[in-house]
Amino acid sequence: MSQLPTSRDRILDAAAIVLVERGVVGATTRELARAAGCSEALIYKNFADKQELFLAVLTERMPRIELPEASDRAALPETLASIVTALLSFYTKTFPMAASIFGAPELLAEHREGVRAHGYGPEGVVPLVAHLLGEEQSAGRIRADADLESAARLIVGVAFHRAFLAAYDGKREVPDAAAFAARSIASLLPSLAP
Repeated sequence: MSQLPTSRDRILDAAAIVLVERGVVGATTRELARAAGCSEALIYKNFADKQELFLAVLTERMPRIELPEASDRAALPETLASIVTALLSFYTKTFPMAASIFGAPELLAEHREGVRAHGYGPEGVVPLVAHLLGEEQSAGRIRADADLESAARLIVGVAFHRAFLAAYDGKREVPDAAAFAARSIASLLPSLAP
C-alpha cells in the first residue's frame, strides 16, 4: 500500500514547480500555498522561512551534486568528467529558480543572508570539488604540486557556464553533457596528471 504524501512533500513538490517557473522572486508564499493546496500558515509550520523552503527544494527535489566516492572512482579523466556531468545537471535545473533574484538587490541580500544562516551558499561547491581532488592527489592520481583550488574553480566554472547557456536557451539539461565533460577535462588533465 502506498503512503500518502505528507503536507511537507506536497509543499516541496509544488514549490519545485513554481520556483522553476517563476524564480525565487516571483514565487510568493501565497502562490506556493495555492499550488500545494494548503494555507500559507502550513508552509510556515513546515519551513521556518522562504530560504529554508528554497534550500529544501534544492536538496530534496533537484539533482544532487553527487561526487563519486573514493571506492567508486575510475581513472582520473572519468572521475573528473563525472564531476562536470553532475554539476551540469544541478546547475541547469536550478538556474531558473535562482536567476530572478539577481534583479532585486534587496531580495538578493535577504536571500543570501538567509541561505548562509542555514549553512549553505554557492561558495561551498569549490571546496567540495577541491576536497575530492585532494583525495585523488593523496592516491597519487594527481601530481603533488598541482594547484587543487584553481583546478576546482576551473571544473566548477566550466560546468556553471555551460549550464547557464543551456538554461538561457530554455533547456532543462545539457544535451551533450557527457561529451562536453570529457572534452573539458581533457584540456585540464595535463596540468594535473603526475
